[in-house]
Amino acid sequence: MLQSVKSPLLRFIAQQGNEWWEGIMCFEVRKNMNYIYINISIIYALVEWPEKTYLFIYCFNVIILQDPSNQKCGRKKTVSFSSMPSEKKISSASDCISFMQAGCELKKVRPNSRIYNRFFTLDPDLQALRWEPSKKDLEKAKLDISAIKEIRLGKNTETFRNNGLADQISEDCALSVIHGENYESLDLVANSADVANIWVSGLRYLVSRSKQPLDLMESSHNTPRFAWLKTVFEAADVDGNGIMLEDTSVELIKKLNPTLKESKIRLKFKEIQKSKEKLTTRVTKEEFCEAFSELCTRPEVYFLLVQISKNKEYLDANDLMLFLEAEQGVTHITEEMCLDIIRRYELSQEGRLKGFLAIDGFTQYLLSPECDIFDPEHKKVVQDMTQPLSHYYINSSHNTYLIEDQLRGPADINGYVRALKMSCRSIELDICDGPDNEPIICNRNNMTSPLSFRSVIEVINKLAFFASDYPLILCLGNHCSVQQQKLVVQHMKRIFGNKLYTETPLSSEAYLPSPEKLKMKIIVKGKKLPCDQDILEGEVTDEDEEAEISRRLSEDFSREPKLIWLCKELSDLVSLCKSVQYKDFETSMKAQNYWEICSFSEAEASRIANEYPEDFVNYNKKFLSRVYPSAMRIDSSNLNPQDFWNCGCQIVAMNYQTPGPMMDLHTGWFLQNGGCGYVLRPSVMRDEVSYFSANTKGIVPGVSPQVLHVKIISGQNFPKPKGACAKGDVIDPYVCIEIHGIPADCTEQRTKTVQQNSDNPIFDESFEFQINLPELAMIRFVVLDDDYIGDEFIGQYTIPLECLQPGYRHIPLRSFVGDIMEHVTLFVHIAITNRSGGGKAQKRSLSVRIGKKAREYTMLRNTGLKTIDDIFKLAVHPLREATDMRENMQMIQESRVLIETADITHDKIVQCQKAGMEFHEELHNLGTKEGLKGRKLSKAIESFAWNITVLKGQGDLLKNAKNEALENMKQIQLACLSCGLSKTGSGHADAKSKRCLEAIQEKDTGDENGRL
Repeated sequence: MLQSVKSPLLRFIAQQGNEWWEGIMCFEVRKNMNYIYINISIIYALVEWPEKTYLFIYCFNVIILQDPSNQKCGRKKTVSFSSMPSEKKISSASDCISFMQAGCELKKVRPNSRIYNRFFTLDPDLQALRWEPSKKDLEKAKLDISAIKEIRLGKNTETFRNNGLADQISEDCALSVIHGENYESLDLVANSADVANIWVSGLRYLVSRSKQPLDLMESSHNTPRFAWLKTVFEAADVDGNGIMLEDTSVELIKKLNPTLKESKIRLKFKEIQKSKEKLTTRVTKEEFCEAFSELCTRPEVYFLLVQISKNKEYLDANDLMLFLEAEQGVTHITEEMCLDIIRRYELSQEGRLKGFLAIDGFTQYLLSPECDIFDPEHKKVVQDMTQPLSHYYINSSHNTYLIEDQLRGPADINGYVRALKMSCRSIELDICDGPDNEPIICNRNNMTSPLSFRSVIEVINKLAFFASDYPLILCLGNHCSVQQQKLVVQHMKRIFGNKLYTETPLSSEAYLPSPEKLKMKIIVKGKKLPCDQDILEGEVTDEDEEAEISRRLSEDFSREPKLIWLCKELSDLVSLCKSVQYKDFETSMKAQNYWEICSFSEAEASRIANEYPEDFVNYNKKFLSRVYPSAMRIDSSNLNPQDFWNCGCQIVAMNYQTPGPMMDLHTGWFLQNGGCGYVLRPSVMRDEVSYFSANTKGIVPGVSPQVLHVKIISGQNFPKPKGACAKGDVIDPYVCIEIHGIPADCTEQRTKTVQQNSDNPIFDESFEFQINLPELAMIRFVVLDDDYIGDEFIGQYTIPLECLQPGYRHIPLRSFVGDIMEHVTLFVHIAITNRSGGGKAQKRSLSVRIGKKAREYTMLRNTGLKTIDDIFKLAVHPLREATDMRENMQMIQESRVLIETADITHDKIVQCQKAGMEFHEELHNLGTKEGLKGRKLSKAIESFAWNITVLKGQGDLLKNAKNEALENMKQIQLACLSCGLSKTGSGHADAKSKRCLEAIQEKDTGDENGRL
């Protein structure tokens, strides 16, 4: 019976220091057999006579839980100042029921957009859901469990969709109970996603319980998990007495779950024994099972399992198959594959024999490499390696011989070992004259520990192709006399042998050879004597980096570059990477040979990227460019490589010895393509006629933007920040999600802070990011401590967007220096869609919810050249048609239209592209005839490149959309066949159905060799 008492208004006056406070207070007490609910409201004012009055309103709730079964034996009551009555973990359906019976506050959302706070409870007999306070009769403020038709998680009813405050309601905290013959909805919002999951799981359990009693566990003691734990306990109970020493129990649990701390296990046993008023160091079978369940059950995984299994507490092969296909993006999955997973990960013998996966086996599977966030396909070389060398980003090191800062750091052979083992494909050797007529490698700012040049190249020869078979570039900084230069050549020829690439470049070629052609070759980058002079030695300008350092040290920026002597033997070792000085793009595009390379200081490259972003991209289509850190970075800090990758710069040299965010980006980027040290640039940055600007602020022409959906669910075993001091082991973690890429894509969002939880903090927050150029995008997950002293960094993980696996994934966090931390993970859900919700089936995930966005069309630009503009005008309508077909393909009818008409539209787009390209070589002449010159002519050429890029890109997108539609229809066909739809119904309908399915199959087969 519900009792409610409301107090009269109480007025109070209080003084604190020189401040006077005046206010009123009231409280309401509501009581039933399960709880006492106290609502306290205080309205008070800070009075500053005679000018100002500050008004404050403060409300809080106190919930005192009562357990009727324990009241007689004097069990202490629990007090909670949150919506969650207990800190106990949810590890079974019975835990959900207990929580619901204790009750909590939920927000009730009405169709009129009003929101009311109500306290919801489940009746002790599990027959009805009740809420109060309410103006209704107590018997009307309830919902019978038998009347419930469905329970939905998320904002999935008209009430939520039409509510004016819907945007302020978290998707993960919303739930709806569909009930009655008219399918009415009771729409609720919980204080957290965790609470919402408890109510959804508990209600689904109750609804299913009456319909499928054989599939559900009446008691946690009858679960497969409990049966398995009993066998584990009995095997360790050598005496067979049904009890064991606490020390033995602790060791046994640690063996089952190595991530648990011994102190935490012992504390859990003490809590259990204290609740039973026991004073003993021995543990019973039931206490062991209870401790394991509470310590090792992750609520978020339990809720997921219950959701997948349709309210069972285990997964069978069919449940697992649906999960792998719909959520994890696994294709061609079979029942036998699912049974194999169960046999490998299920811990109980009963589960392995009967073919089901219980909570512990499912947790093990989710933590396994099979559920890693990194796509295993990208752990091998998957990109085309036959493109010119200038079309790839190259993993590069700066001052490779250093393991400390560049001002005081000594040279160390381990610098080369580390870089080569990390697939670095461009390393630096600063060579100087050494004693005993032997050249050395050293830090010219610190000559105390030089390295023998010969010993260094012996290490390089040993490890050059340890991590990658693709070419290694040696950037020589030559500071030797001619005599010792000849010794350098002798050592390199003797040690490297035929690995050295010294073939003379062919002037008939226009581009550098491919990485595939240069496999297992070592390329020397350096200065070269003029080819038209037959001399044994001569003067050449110093390397650009050395020249910049000299100018800065002398503070004379106008002085001429220093000249050095170079012998012919060393000059002849330089073939494909001849160092030349950059003047301007106009000069380079006319006079530079494809085998010549320019080096840019960080400051110079930044200036060019800002002033001439399009020209920088076009330059890098043909020529290699190297960017090195500023000489002012005396601490060997790193530049942001993304700024220069956006311009197409291939060799962005990094200080490997300096960890941090920039090195994280570099390391993460080169994990892709098998970690071979070469990453193919996006086609829009490679095609001869294409438009791309490094500073683009919006949609990239010819590229379909994608939407990245990230849900940060939980963290596991977060350590205390290493540099933190004056603080215990407790941390307050939060997660930052950083998107790195072109400027339009760069953004950052963060989760809320979880107070004082390092073992398994639950975040349950969802984020959306639009990615305009997916091929250049990276995601960096960073975990930080919000209550830190000295250091806030806990861990991070950086991954290219192209390497993400969809679905529920664990992210293995790395330390500040880049090492993987054992058992430290972040549990997330990933989905990638296009803006209309489509996209590759392997990247989409069933759990993702798509919002509607306005359709955008990529427009062609006016070049100012009438002949060419007339051609491009013919493509306007086909481009619009192509966009509409792609965006509408979510429906079956529209997919059919796409499949039938894509070829015609594609042909129109391609014809316009070809017709435009016929004028490519004549652009300057046409511009002159039209009276265009200077900046106007450059703008016309830029617009022409933009239009060609749009036509090619939209044609490719339409081709991919058709292939996707065919794949979707094929899946529908297989689903129809598996459901027997082609074998039922009337003869006419059956024949028609069969013809439709055959048509899909025929279309699919026929187009495999078709134009698209």
